[in-house]
Amino acid sequence: MIQLEASWLERLQAEFEQPYMQSLKQFLRAEKAAGKVIFPPGREMFAAFDHTPVEQVRVVILGQDPYHGPRQAHGLCFSVRPGVALPPSLVNIYKELEQDLGIAPASHGCLTHWADQGVLLLNSVLSVERGDAASHQGKGWEQFTDRAIEIVNRDCEHVVFMLWGSYAQRKGAVIDDQRHCVLRAPHPSPLSAHRGFFGCRHFSQANTYLEQHGRSAVDWQLPAQAGSSA
Repeated sequence: MIQLEASWLERLQAEFEQPYMQSLKQFLRAEKAAGKVIFPPGREMFAAFDHTPVEQVRVVILGQDPYHGPRQAHGLCFSVRPGVALPPSLVNIYKELEQDLGIAPASHGCLTHWADQGVLLLNSVLSVERGDAASHQGKGWEQFTDRAIEIVNRDCEHVVFMLWGSYAQRKGAVIDDQRHCVLRAPHPSPLSAHRGFFGCRHFSQANTYLEQHGRSAVDWQLPAQAGSSA
């Protein structure tokens, strides 16, 4: 039985029967059998879908790979579990959020509050080996998440896509920018944030677009305490 949120399962179920997903499943089983630790654990690989059903998607933020350090990854791109130190890219996201909307940086890095409002926080690759960055690239996840992006593009109306960095921009090339709002900027990592991520004002632009098209704005203010279920 595939454990995936119902609206996504309805649209993605056929993907699990495809040869590339069968190969990915075998790869993950072999890695675990070899004693390798995989992040995030278990069903949390699909947490982005579980928190954000198709009909609720308002914003899509595309990441690349899960964090590969202990206790960091929990299935939402750029997000970390409560009590985990903020990664540098997330620090810069918070800086831009403060410059854009005056929202002071949260003391934690758990973004489930965004996901539960319809912000699909989707990595291109949904698993990684502990301590080995990008180790699960090219195993099939990219094709699966491409399909998810195609579903949002096709089945949703007036969604804001935030494409940060060249990787996300290439992955989002299929998006119909006549039907959706596509915002592009450099990646928020310390290597590139000063090249145009800072000052991009994507958060305010997203809310303006959503409200102009009869959709509710996102409350980007994170709660003082992250939910214990995150």
